[in-house]
Amino acid sequence: MKTQLIDKFKKIKLLLLDVDGILTDGKIILGDRDELKFFDVQDGLGIVLLHRVGINSIIITAKKSRAVKRRAKEMEIKEVYQNSRNKLKIYHKILQKYNFLPQEIAFMGDEIIDLPVLEKVGLSLSVPNAVEEVKKKVDHITQKGGGKGAVREVCDLILKLQGKWEEAINNLC
Repeated sequence: MKTQLIDKFKKIKLLLLDVDGILTDGKIILGDRDELKFFDVQDGLGIVLLHRVGINSIIITAKKSRAVKRRAKEMEIKEVYQNSRNKLKIYHKILQKYNFLPQEIAFMGDEIIDLPVLEKVGLSLSVPNAVEEVKKKVDHITQKGGGKGAVREVCDLILKLQGKWEEAINNLC
């Protein structure tokens, strides 16, 4: 990993996450009542580990789903923006609300709707299953796919590159 990319990881204080294609593999099962989504448990623990050392996370997704709200609660994510097609507007709201600098924010997205935010944050991240337009613009593409440990991979990189891995593990138990 290049020094410039390592430096970007070291500055992160907030991880913004898309859902479909990032926290899930992008597949949706439609039942009679609810939409079903599959989440990776390792991604969830990675997010909890970040929280244990004061690095927060927020979900910004274009769709609305009760499954997302429920999973966010399990991962201790306190802020979820659903039905948000204008993700850039939400990003600016978050910047103002928390007084973060762009270089302190990472965003994981996989679709063209994510590009406006990916182009503004300090660390733009995606997955191998992202659309080509996104993969061409981001700072880093994970080895693992969306819904298959990609978020955990990013969380582990943040923690280890910031020297907070041991603290996160100790704070978990």
